[in-house]
Amino acid sequence: MDMKVGEAGAMSKIDPIELEIIRHSFLSVPNHIEKNIVRTAFSPLIYEYKDFAVGVLDADARLIAQAKGSLPIFVANALGVAVADGLAIYGRDNLHPGDVVITNHAGTLGQHLNNVVMYTPIYVNGERDLFGFMAVLAHWMDVGGSIVGSFLRTDSSEIFQEGIQFRTIKLRARGAPVGETYRMIETNTRFPTMVMGDIEAQLSGCLMGRDLVIGIIERFGLDKVRSAVRHMWAQTEMATRAAIAAIPDGEYRASTKLDDDGVRIGEPLPIDVIVRIAGDAIEIDLSGLGKQAAGPINAGFNGGALAACRIACKFLFTAGETGNDGAFRPLKVIVPDGTFLSASATAPMGWSGTTLPTVVDTIIRALAEAAPGLVTAAHHGTYGNYVFHGNNPATGELFQHIDSSAGGWGAGRDHDGTGPSRSLAHGDIQDVPAEMQEAMYPLRIDLVGLRPDSGGAGRHRGGLGIERGYTVLCDCVLTTNFDRNLCPPWGLDGGLDGTSGHVEIRRGDAPAEIVRKGMFQLRAGDRVRVVTGGGGGYGPPQERDPAHIREDLENGVVSVEAARRYYHARLAGD
Repeated sequence: MDMKVGEAGAMSKIDPIELEIIRHSFLSVPNHIEKNIVRTAFSPLIYEYKDFAVGVLDADARLIAQAKGSLPIFVANALGVAVADGLAIYGRDNLHPGDVVITNHAGTLGQHLNNVVMYTPIYVNGERDLFGFMAVLAHWMDVGGSIVGSFLRTDSSEIFQEGIQFRTIKLRARGAPVGETYRMIETNTRFPTMVMGDIEAQLSGCLMGRDLVIGIIERFGLDKVRSAVRHMWAQTEMATRAAIAAIPDGEYRASTKLDDDGVRIGEPLPIDVIVRIAGDAIEIDLSGLGKQAAGPINAGFNGGALAACRIACKFLFTAGETGNDGAFRPLKVIVPDGTFLSASATAPMGWSGTTLPTVVDTIIRALAEAAPGLVTAAHHGTYGNYVFHGNNPATGELFQHIDSSAGGWGAGRDHDGTGPSRSLAHGDIQDVPAEMQEAMYPLRIDLVGLRPDSGGAGRHRGGLGIERGYTVLCDCVLTTNFDRNLCPPWGLDGGLDGTSGHVEIRRGDAPAEIVRKGMFQLRAGDRVRVVTGGGGGYGPPQERDPAHIREDLENGVVSVEAARRYYHARLAGD
């Protein structure tokens, strides 16, 4: 156990029923704040898509509780490293009650600059004792840079082209707004109304969350609450170690690749992973990652290598446990500086998160033979971002519509793949309703449906991707970022691969142009079809239950041709 001297005695004093009450009291705080942010944010990226995270941390920046809907890439561990940077810069003596701090520093978070962490200290006992911090990370629509949306440029070569950086600065000081900071933010965004509105929702979440945590401490007492937090960490750590210990000791490997970095087209980036299990501890070695990329798919260590390994471990070992610091104590991450997931602070990071689903998938794949009950076939494994931006003729204002793809997840040893869902780095991301998209943007949605035959065939079939069709109603720019073409979602144990995704652009009567990464000028009336990937299959297709094949045919999930080709199904008329 990772406990300080004297912690064991303090942990033994709390009543188990009271512990559960305190645990769920803490869990309710970020969930409550999440709902309030959804109700008060200005941008649909926040209130519909839910591109944010909420967490409570202790005075040493260790995660105590997170919201259920928080994105995995953020809570593993953007909130903690942001607060740790503030403690290093200000020290506890210069973080006062009422202070609110923001940061999006690439050298700290290791993510694109649109992701901004805001946090406030939680003081108790007459503002004498620092208990911890309430933190909210939100994706701001635009933070300057050379292109609308800041992170969307596909050929940026350094972080400075992607927006302004706020390296741990105060938004509020002792409760009073810092005017200079507000002016700096408002002047460096193309969407001041949306961004400033989202900031107020983010700020209200921090302040309300702080007050709710103070209420818990006032009810139970500071010593008892701190003891309960140590119990929560210890229980999660024990559950994680027990799950790891169930895997045979050994060294396990997997190798995959990314298509390219968006700049050096056609040059794949290797992902060679080694996972070492020793008793109840796990070591993930990412020394085999490709070098820092020329294009903006890089991430720093905290937002890249560390985040990928933590997501993989949470997914594998304690998917049913609440997320907190204890879940990651058995994990050691090895990666040299200078890979695309341990890039320098000045590297381009606009598309920083897009590689993580494939890297996490690869880590999981490494344990396929050692833990077949835990490991599924690959999921569609790409953000599949597509973004429209331009001037809306109905309002005369700039618009930006960001979305990511939902696709199929891999089948398991005893079940078909699920989906369509977002990538495993996204978490509880929702679809923005078609009616809302059409009301807010000069777009018409012509088609939304499942993509037949996209899931890999197998004893258990991979989940399906989708097809979504748009007609653009004004001249605009489309930016796309799809991967997994060279390394489609793999099957396991004889299961077949799922299909990859892409985007089709139709201009008048011309043949469809198939694209995956880049920026494309569109004219009013052009049509865009987004096609997402399916999950891999598990087990030989010939072993699939005929009843399930018939059901797939009836539901249009599998075509007659695919049933004959992959499952050797005998159909009426054969």
